[in-house]
Amino acid sequence: MVDMWMEVEAQQYHPAISPVVFECIIFPVMRGAKTDQKVVDESLKRLRGVLGTYEERLSRSRYLAGDSFSFADLNHFPFTFYFMATPYAALFDEYPRVKAWWEDLMASPSVERVCANMPTKF
Repeated sequence: MVDMWMEVEAQQYHPAISPVVFECIIFPVMRGAKTDQKVVDESLKRLRGVLGTYEERLSRSRYLAGDSFSFADLNHFPFTFYFMATPYAALFDEYPRVKAWWEDLMASPSVERVCANMPTKF
């Protein structure tokens, strides 16, 4: 299950969430580029579909690969962390199980320590 959800992250989740992070944070900060709203809108549409799949999965288990925290969950951390710094973070509110999963990950002491060293002001 861990391998399967890592593959889902690589093939579905990452391609949907990363363009929002690039367009809203990385390109404006690193290149001074304006956000391409068309790219953001298309990515959010795709992300909604992916989050629907995650919502269904999380109705059957606490974490993606079962009832224990695993690398499958941790693999989602970097881009989700920065997605939550975009104006579109409220999208997770539409998926209560996904939001609870994310909040649970963020409450982990080890994740809190990592977050303390990650920039969040852009």
